Amino acid sequence: MASNSDSIYYVLTKLKHHPELIKAQRARYTNTIMIQFTDQLKIADSSFYFPDMRLMVNRLSNDFVAKHGDLLDYYFQQTQGAAKSYYDAWVTTSHLPHRHLYMLELSFE
Repeated sequence: MASNSDSIYYVLTKLKHHPELIKAQRARYTNTIMIQFTDQLKIADSSFYFPDMRLMVNRLSNDFVAKHGDLLDYYFQQTQGAAKSYYDAWVTTSHLPHRHLYMLELSFE
């Protein structure tokens, strides 16, 4: 199911403007970036979008990508890929309660 989530937008924007919330960040593969950040961040519907010890995978809707392209481009530029653009964006999320972290991975295709 394609997602047009305000919660995901909020998290991506908050992390961009407050990098001190990020505990770990790394480019994975050539088209992904994984970010771990404190679970003290208040997120609407966090138990849905960041399930405990499970992965939630959603394709970001075309509307989301079109509306928030500049924000996604900010993260896309941090991948190690040679691609100059992407068509689809996927978000994988989870909550790691024993580490007090949320995990968010963006994949660009």
